[in-house]
Amino acid sequence: MIVSALLTSVGINLGLCVLFFALYSVLRKQPCNLKVYAPRLVAEGRAGKRSHFNIEGLLPSAGWVRRAWQPSEDELLNSCGLDGVVFNRIFIFSLRVFSVAAIIGIFVLLPVNYLGDHLRDIDFSDLPNKSLDLFTISNVKDSSNWLWVHFSAAYFITGVVCYLLYAEYKYISNKRIAHFSSSKPQPHHFTVLVRDIPSHGRSSLSDTVEAFFMDYHPSEYLASTVVCRTSKLRGLITDTENLYRRITHLKSRPSSSQNQSHTGFLGLFRKNGDLMGHYEKKLEDLKQNVRLQQSDTSTGREEVPAAFVCFRSRYGAAKALHIRQSTNPTEWVTEHAPEPHDVYWPFFSTSFTQRWISKLVVLVASVLLIVLFLLVVAFVQGLTYLEQLEALLPFLKNILKITVVSQIVTGYLPSLLLHLVASLVPPIMKLFSAMQGYIAISEIEKSACNKMLLFTIWFLFFANVLTGSVTSQFQIFLDPKTIPERLAVAVPTQASFFIAYVVTSWTSLSWELNRTITFISDLISRHCSKTNDDEFQIPSIPYYSEIPRVLLFGLLGFTYFLLAPLILPFILVFFCIGYIIYRNQLLNVYQPKYDTGGRFWPIVHNSTIFSLILMQIIAVGIFGLKKLPLASSLILPLPAVTLLFNDYCRKRFLPIFHDFSAETLIKKDREDRNDPAMEEFLDKLVAAYRDPALMPIRHLTNSNDRTSPLLSSEV
Repeated sequence: MIVSALLTSVGINLGLCVLFFALYSVLRKQPCNLKVYAPRLVAEGRAGKRSHFNIEGLLPSAGWVRRAWQPSEDELLNSCGLDGVVFNRIFIFSLRVFSVAAIIGIFVLLPVNYLGDHLRDIDFSDLPNKSLDLFTISNVKDSSNWLWVHFSAAYFITGVVCYLLYAEYKYISNKRIAHFSSSKPQPHHFTVLVRDIPSHGRSSLSDTVEAFFMDYHPSEYLASTVVCRTSKLRGLITDTENLYRRITHLKSRPSSSQNQSHTGFLGLFRKNGDLMGHYEKKLEDLKQNVRLQQSDTSTGREEVPAAFVCFRSRYGAAKALHIRQSTNPTEWVTEHAPEPHDVYWPFFSTSFTQRWISKLVVLVASVLLIVLFLLVVAFVQGLTYLEQLEALLPFLKNILKITVVSQIVTGYLPSLLLHLVASLVPPIMKLFSAMQGYIAISEIEKSACNKMLLFTIWFLFFANVLTGSVTSQFQIFLDPKTIPERLAVAVPTQASFFIAYVVTSWTSLSWELNRTITFISDLISRHCSKTNDDEFQIPSIPYYSEIPRVLLFGLLGFTYFLLAPLILPFILVFFCIGYIIYRNQLLNVYQPKYDTGGRFWPIVHNSTIFSLILMQIIAVGIFGLKKLPLASSLILPLPAVTLLFNDYCRKRFLPIFHDFSAETLIKKDREDRNDPAMEEFLDKLVAAYRDPALMPIRHLTNSNDRTSPLLSSEV
């Protein structure tokens, strides 16, 4: 029944993939919907538009696969930054690892498992109806010498993964250095963020910062920009932008009249006369308030004890960053400055008390999210057992007796529900990270990525494997000696569920390709929104949600490599489809909003090491349950060797992802010393970290230009 349900879920999923692929082909070839499919392609003028109907536009086409495959990695680097290359390398690394794992699992481990305990009772004609247990290590006899095949496979795959991890870490580290050495001067390479600036009586913070760095860094200091509190100003600017969009929407309506009026009962709503004139007058008032607020803020009365300090060289900025500036370690605290467009300005407007309360709120909300999701997992797991479902919903008993319905409910619906619920978590994690006080959007998303990874590993894996209450799940870790044995018992029982989960993920890839949710929301906004905002905005790829999702399949692959190798082909298909789809999205759909220089890779490395150690711990428990104590003892060195390998990689490569060496910085500074454009860059660097809310505003009165922004910079 389990295999039949699995085959049913595969059939349903393939049907959905075909449907989504057909929808994608329609969206891909219709000019009006290019904004949905390929906004970056449209923005860069690389989208071909058709002026007449063509039946070919309704037929599926695989031409996009060739166009996504052709660009080299250097072209991907120039287009998407080093973060895009790192995301692409995750798929390349996974394809290499699981190609080897799938060959061993399918052609070596799977036959051993299947033939292990039923050599005389095999009935190949009834193969689809046999239990999935026949394909797992549970089917091998206790103390069987065939278990040494699994033992050898564990050592072999560990060696392969460590070799490929080392090669990938080295490759990306060299890529990071090469990318920095070949890049043009960037503001964040010459700038340091200084926090906790002490106040000195009558002197303003701007004067204090200027005096301090002129005194202690006279040869390297260039300029500083003190951060101002602009929360009220940002609110006014938002209201101004919304009102401007409403005006442009009214002007764009053919039926709209310049003399619209509003009447109401008993004079509660007075006649306004010229509605457009009313809005334009209100807009002028808002603009005047914005200018007044900007003028008040610029006087220094709303300064925050934080400043962006710019230096004349990269090495000078690095010295200021790594040397403690004051005898009091809590003052003049320095940290990396993000890229100017990566700064999360609203954070600077919060006080210390507000940040402390926010962290407390995040902690409480995280606990509530844990409890809520555990309830969802318990419900999803209940769907995999018809007996529990019939007891919970007795009126469905007759319906559940239908074979097709029971197979869909137990084989496809649980994983689909889990996908839908998990898709709601990333925005929540990003909100939690934003509330924690990070001053860069990239740092917020890195923090959200770590949260999502913990959430994915614990709740999407352990919460499904270790069924029961929260207390019973944590009790397993209170007695470390029993962890391998308990995992070895619990993990194989959920093999069919996770295989169905992987297959269901193929549908999510097709949704990513089609951008179906974006398409629906765009239709709703076009027909229901009062502002009708047609300003073209290119989305950025949400690394914080996509990287943990990809790493989850690596965790499943490693965990079930020895236990249920039947999952490996499905995971390999996922990585194959994901590789080409995400290359297409990176090139044609998304545009990077920041570039961390590949700093997401250490997260990928650590997650892979964890998955590898988890596989080894489960192997210890499996060989113990199978009464092969010698194999169980000989597996014990594997986790220790893996941790030593990880420690070596951390010392060898991780510092490169934190900071660049003096050798690299000085060499780059010397190259730029004779560059005539360097003086112009330093002149622009002075104003690079000016808060956008303090920029002068200019109202564009051309009503025909509906895509022009309300606010523009005038430096």
